[in-house]
Amino acid sequence: MTRVIKIFDTTLRDGEQSPGVSMALPEKLSIARELLRLKVDIIEAGFPASSPGDFASVQELARFIGSEAVVCALSRARASDIRAAGKALVHAERARIHTGLGVSPSHLKDKLHMSEDDALSSAVKAVRLARNYTGDVQFYAEDAGRAERGYLATVLAAALKAGATTLNVPDTTGALLPEQYGELISWLLAHVEGIEEATVAVHCHNDLGMATAASIAGIAAGATQIECTINGIGERAGNAALEEVAVALQLHARELDASSGICLKELTRASRLVSSLTGMAVPANKAVVGANAFAHSSGIHQDGVLKNPGTYEILSPASVGAQDMRLVLTARSGRAALRHRLGALGYTPDKSSFKQIYHRFVEIAEKKHEVYDEDLEAIMAEYGSGLEQVWKLRILQVSCGTPLIATATVVLEGPDGEEYSTCASGTGPIDATFKAIDQTAAPQADLLRFAVQAITRGSDALGEVSVQLSDREGRVFSGRAADGDIIVSSAKAYLNALNRLLLTAGSNSKGSND
Repeated sequence: MTRVIKIFDTTLRDGEQSPGVSMALPEKLSIARELLRLKVDIIEAGFPASSPGDFASVQELARFIGSEAVVCALSRARASDIRAAGKALVHAERARIHTGLGVSPSHLKDKLHMSEDDALSSAVKAVRLARNYTGDVQFYAEDAGRAERGYLATVLAAALKAGATTLNVPDTTGALLPEQYGELISWLLAHVEGIEEATVAVHCHNDLGMATAASIAGIAAGATQIECTINGIGERAGNAALEEVAVALQLHARELDASSGICLKELTRASRLVSSLTGMAVPANKAVVGANAFAHSSGIHQDGVLKNPGTYEILSPASVGAQDMRLVLTARSGRAALRHRLGALGYTPDKSSFKQIYHRFVEIAEKKHEVYDEDLEAIMAEYGSGLEQVWKLRILQVSCGTPLIATATVVLEGPDGEEYSTCASGTGPIDATFKAIDQTAAPQADLLRFAVQAITRGSDALGEVSVQLSDREGRVFSGRAADGDIIVSSAKAYLNALNRLLLTAGSNSKGSND
């Protein structure tokens, strides 16, 4: 009988730990809605003890998700963390607490400053406490890939005896070759007492680009849960990508004696949604969901695929929702058509946000012959997050050229509703614009990254700008915006990142990770 592999999505937790990614609650709810369409089994909603904002987000997500999926909250093996997770999940119909600690020599000595016996005791106490809040407790042995095997087996067995129902075996640093990771799972299945009664989860990071391969190797060895994120986002180089593991399970179900319940046709939509809301662009050559995943430029390839797509495509674009999504929206399209198309793309803005979105849509539609999905995604990135705008752009005027000195005049509406005007010069129009904004908003932040790309078709294409700012504590905040005027795009993207920075105001600390 084919094994059913549980898909544990941690986009909202490990994915949000990506540098520069910070999601507001409406954005998290949009992603959760799409995860339910994908039919993931478990949604890791966040790390409640990390900040009041994360606690509130997990609470709201628990209410929103209902019984359609298990809602999971992360905690360290600390009583205060576990209590916070339990309280945040009080409204969840299917709740899971994910607790644990590092088990490798490096983590025990350098991070936790604990002996093996102390760590073992902490693991047992954590699981027992978590069982007071829910019967579904997952234990993670962080950095299991570099742990001493005998000790790893001892900790996992103790966690099981204490009441854990799922054992997570992370390759936290992505250091293992796929065959090494698969062999580790096989060894644990043979040496951990009682493990046959538990779900064994694989959680692989992508530091060497092998997270998907290692995860599949773990499934082949006998694991029955994969932990992953949309687009593979996450700490450092990220995690195993949900779209990759889901398709791999589908194509190799017979060899693996395994399958998942993921709705593959939602993969492209999910990828675009997460990219739009996080500001992390999907590389064109990204497997399954990249723009070039089903593109053929070589004459030999084109000849073959025209004769039979199977000559170069192992799956059809339609099977992962990548069929032609050509949008036919114009200035004559009304609110109902716009809302319908946004819904098809995975967006459900509230009434207040929709007013702004529709106004912006009309502005673009009056300038362009046709509005495409990419245009709508750009609009949603700017107006659909529900993020409060501390500073709003009201007027931007720039003069530049040769031999002129680039000068920008900016009028911003502040949090008090008043308008503030400043003028600054710079090495170019964008530099001048940013300096003028800084004079008013005084963010005390450094610009880490600035990128521009045309995201829609034609000479009237929207230009999208993405920026990353770093505050004085080293935290990174991203912003995106799109406009037909690239200078306006730059100003809006800068303000988007700045508003995230100001709203965080020291309350959003990142937490532990597997």
